[in-house]
Amino acid sequence: MNKFLHTPLTEEDIRALHVGDTVHISGRMFTARDEAHRLMLERRENDEEIPFDPSKMALFHCGPVVKKEDAGWRVLSAGPTTSIRMELFEDRFLTAFGTKMVIGKGGMGDKTLAALRKAGAVYAHYPGGVGALAAQAITRVADVYWLDEKQCGSSISSSSGHSRSPWTAMGRACIAIWRSRSRKTWNESTSRSLRGHDDDR
Repeated sequence: MNKFLHTPLTEEDIRALHVGDTVHISGRMFTARDEAHRLMLERRENDEEIPFDPSKMALFHCGPVVKKEDAGWRVLSAGPTTSIRMELFEDRFLTAFGTKMVIGKGGMGDKTLAALRKAGAVYAHYPGGVGALAAQAITRVADVYWLDEKQCGSSISSSSGHSRSPWTAMGRACIAIWRSRSRKTWNESTSRSLRGHDDDR
């Protein structure tokens, strides 16, 4: 069934989802890979400020390819990265920050499954290979944090015809927050984390 959601998400929104639903989500999302998870958890443990509220956004496991322009960042590709890389951190991250939806590729492990169930959150699959399609749904990059971190990516030049244009692969420690139009994600087996089985409502 098609489900249309807009951030911020509530536990009620999440618990209304079923295995196999196609989720169309709009609103604010933030990207975070493994080093960004580690950095945010360390900041929380040290009582340092987190400059945005992760509980009000969906988390996308993504290292977007972006271009810096006068008006800001333009996302060229925003495909999901393999989510199991975040398994070391995700259960603590969900507990610490209250994020209600994690979007990624390939699924996650038992620790994250248990944390999703406890938090009333969900993991949704976004298919690989369609990063350009995801980028088309992004209306604006609102903020970018920790771009100067050591593992945040590097600027590269790519050539197209007679011109050369710089683009950046935002790396593992970088956070990008963007606003998006409705775009499908695929909420598959991991949504069982909410109930154990789909018919146990």
